[in-house]
Amino acid sequence: MTITDETIEYVGILAKLELSEEEKEQAKKDMSDMLAYVGKLNELDTDGVEPMSHTFDVHNVFREDVVTNGDDRENMILNAPERKDGCYKVPKTFD
Repeated sequence: MTITDETIEYVGILAKLELSEEEKEQAKKDMSDMLAYVGKLNELDTDGVEPMSHTFDVHNVFREDVVTNGDDRENMILNAPERKDGCYKVPKTFD
């Protein structure tokens, strides 16, 4: 695949970049170099290689979600500046 001036213009529009002519030429060269490098991967023999999604083994590293403080409603409601019927009383936000 060759990188054309239209491709650079389109990428510039998508990225919302204003590129000078020199920057466009440099971007065209850089993109071509990147594609050539990625194209080398097609030369590799990947027969028998199992596809993978990560380079490292991925496993769940999260702890179990265990409730430790329980229901302490009475103590929490004591922090409220205003209370009504065992609930927090807050100002109206709409009519």
